[in-house]
Amino acid sequence: MQKRNPRGALEDEPYSWKKANGEVHIFWNGSCVTILRKARALKFIEQIAEVGGIEAQLIMAKTTGNFKRGNERSRK
Repeated sequence: MQKRNPRGALEDEPYSWKKANGEVHIFWNGSCVTILRKARALKFIEQIAEVGGIEAQLIMAKTTGNFKRGNERSRK
């Protein structure tokens, strides 16, 4: 996979993930933004196991897709 991080947004590692009950939950800055199930969860685990650092962040960013649209509620 080609490394791409032109603005340095992934340097702080905003994405994390957790496997629970056969699902994979992907978090962005502590908020769950995507839940993967079945085949997608297995494929994600295979991909993420082979890489680390910025490359893992890029995989998670691509998996979550375009979830930020400007209408998210801010947490207080």
